[in-house]
Amino acid sequence: MSDWYYMNVVLIQTTLTTLLLALSIQVPLRFGVFSFAGVGAFGVGGYGAAMAMVHLEWSTWPAVLAGTLAAGAAVLVLGLVVQQLSGLYMGMATIAFTLIVSVVAVNGGDATGGAGGLYGALGEITMTHIVLVVLAVVALLQWTEMKGLGRRIDTVREDPELANALGINIAGYRRMSFLVSGLIGGLAGALTTLLRSTITPAEVNFHLVIVALTAIVVGGSRSWIGAMIGAVIFVWLPTVLSFVEEWEKVAYGFIVAAAAIYLPTGVLGVAKDSWHRFRTREERARIAAALQETS
Repeated sequence: MSDWYYMNVVLIQTTLTTLLLALSIQVPLRFGVFSFAGVGAFGVGGYGAAMAMVHLEWSTWPAVLAGTLAAGAAVLVLGLVVQQLSGLYMGMATIAFTLIVSVVAVNGGDATGGAGGLYGALGEITMTHIVLVVLAVVALLQWTEMKGLGRRIDTVREDPELANALGINIAGYRRMSFLVSGLIGGLAGALTTLLRSTITPAEVNFHLVIVALTAIVVGGSRSWIGAMIGAVIFVWLPTVLSFVEEWEKVAYGFIVAAAAIYLPTGVLGVAKDSWHRFRTREERARIAAALQETS
C-alpha cells in the first residue's frame, strides 16, 4: 500500500485539486447559473499565490489565502457585471473572463512572468494539508445540499418563478454562487501552483474548461460526489489507457462521448437510479410476502 501511495502521490494530489476545480464549475450549475468563471478563478488564484510568494516573499498559507481571496473578489465582481445574462450568453461571458486572465498573464511583464510564467513558488504543502482543505470544502458543500438550504437552491435552479413566489432572493443566491465558485477555483489554482512551484498562461486556458465540465457531466452535476467521481475518472483514465499507446486520445474521446450519450445524469445519477430500483423491488417483495402470510 505504501509503495502504491508513493508511486501515485502526484496523481492523488492532482485528483484532489481537480476535484476543487470541478466543484468551482459545479456550484453555479447547482444554482442554475451556466458559468465557467471558476476556471478563470483558478488562474487568478494561481498567479495571486505565486506573485505573493515570489515578489513579496510571503510564506505558503498567506500566499494561498491571498490568491483565493483575489479570485473570489474577481469572480464576484464578474457576477455583478454579467448578472443580467443567462444560458449560453452567460457561458460565453465567463469563458471570455478565463481567456482575459490568460491574456493578462501573457502581457503582465515581470509581475506575471509573461509568456514564460512564474517560477520558484514552491510552497510547503503536504498531502495532509490538501486532504484537510478538500474535506473542509466538501463539508461546506454537503451542508448546502441538506434539507432547507438544499431545497431552496433546487427551487432557484428548477423553478425561479416559484422561488420568487416563495420570497427566495434569487439574485442574492446567484451572486453567492459566483463568490463561492471564485473562492473554490482560486483555492484550486493556488494549491496547484504552489505544489508545482510554477504557473504559465498555457495552464489557464480553454482546455481547463473542458476538463472541469466533462468531469462534472460524466460524474454527476447535482452533488459534490459526482464531481469527485468525475475527477477520479479523468485524472486516472490516461494512466489506465496508457497500454493503448498512440490510441490513447482516441479511446479517451470515445469513452467521454459514450458517457455523455448513455449517462445523461452522470455516473452518480445512474448509481442512484439503480439503488432506487433495487430498494423498490425489495419493498415490493416484502409487501408481497406479508400479503401471502396474511392470506
